[in-house]
Amino acid sequence: MLTSQLEFRVRFNEVDPLGIVWHGHYVRFFEDGREDFGAHHGMAYMDIYKQGFVAPIVNINCNYKKSLEYGDVAVVETTFVNHQAAKIIFNYKIFLKSTKEVVAEGTSVQVFLDSEKRQLQLVMPEFFEKWKKEQGL
Repeated sequence: MLTSQLEFRVRFNEVDPLGIVWHGHYVRFFEDGREDFGAHHGMAYMDIYKQGFVAPIVNINCNYKKSLEYGDVAVVETTFVNHQAAKIIFNYKIFLKSTKEVVAEGTSVQVFLDSEKRQLQLVMPEFFEKWKKEQGL
């Protein structure tokens, strides 16, 4: 499995009047995890773009287990899910650094579009197949 882990501290502007992280920020934490994964494994957004593609999100979900609060130190773990289709699928787990208690889990699905014509690519792009082979997938 290809994974990355990114540690972060909950900032004041991420909490609501109740002192807990607003639910929409968890999706942003997932995006931070995707960017960290891409930087560590050679599949960053600009790597995809340089190959003539973009990879928009077409599905994302988040299952909330426990609230994060201001000052919490947490980790987002991002795991690539190998799939035969021309998609990029990630699973996410956000957990408290101190206790390893899971606070949220989720999944995202991205598809490949030609960066100029914005046409859906149903066949896996060559660069992505090559990347998967290089990663032993």
